[in-house]
Amino acid sequence: MRRLLTALALWSLAITGHAEGTLIKVPTRDGVTTTLFWEPVPDAKATVFLFPGGAGGFGRVESGKPMGQNFLVRSEHHFTSHGFNVAIFGRPSDSQDLDYADRIGGAHMADVRKVLEFVKHKADVPVWMIGTSRGTVSAAAAAIHMPGEMAGVVLTSSVVSYKKPGAVPSQDLDRIQVPVLVLHHARDACPVCQPHEVPGILRGLKSAPVKKAIMVSGGSNPTGNVCEALHWHGFIGMEQEAVDLIAAWIRMPAN
Repeated sequence: MRRLLTALALWSLAITGHAEGTLIKVPTRDGVTTTLFWEPVPDAKATVFLFPGGAGGFGRVESGKPMGQNFLVRSEHHFTSHGFNVAIFGRPSDSQDLDYADRIGGAHMADVRKVLEFVKHKADVPVWMIGTSRGTVSAAAAAIHMPGEMAGVVLTSSVVSYKKPGAVPSQDLDRIQVPVLVLHHARDACPVCQPHEVPGILRGLKSAPVKKAIMVSGGSNPTGNVCEALHWHGFIGMEQEAVDLIAAWIRMPAN
């Protein structure tokens, strides 16, 4: 019976292409752990290191899947279907809200560095950092403060308003020396993520070997707050298309 169950499990893995993800608590500072959702795939060519927006986190993990509604979280299975390991950065045990200012602070960078080290130990493949909304503050800051530790960066629904601490264009973007993709929705109505301010990001990326902005307009049925995940801001109704664009660019970055 044990052999049969093992055979069935291996058969299931072969059919689905990947195992279920797991919730991990990574020690990141003295007395502090940071949650991580980790889902590897067989023969992965890269790992996507995801920074959700809002207060951070990925919701409950049920049956090996994160339940949060954030664009990157609910699109997790699209990333694995492209053959990428998925690492979703959660929240540290000493905070329940990763605000704008927190995401450019020393404690957050220390947590990100330790989780990144853990992820790279789990899989020796290139790591691409992807942030959405407030998560773009984290992704940009990490790329600035951790040169040489990642293959590239993808910024989606970027925070561009200088009214917010850590707004992407206000950071030292000229220190980023890896490829950067900026993906934004043309109908994003969030006041701190206005599409017309997105070009400011590319102007700041003076040292990036490759940089590209893609403005999309697809999707359907936006609901709720314009700054929340189920509106245009969260690429509602076009999750697959958005991830396809990201995956294609990761495989072959080009201006």
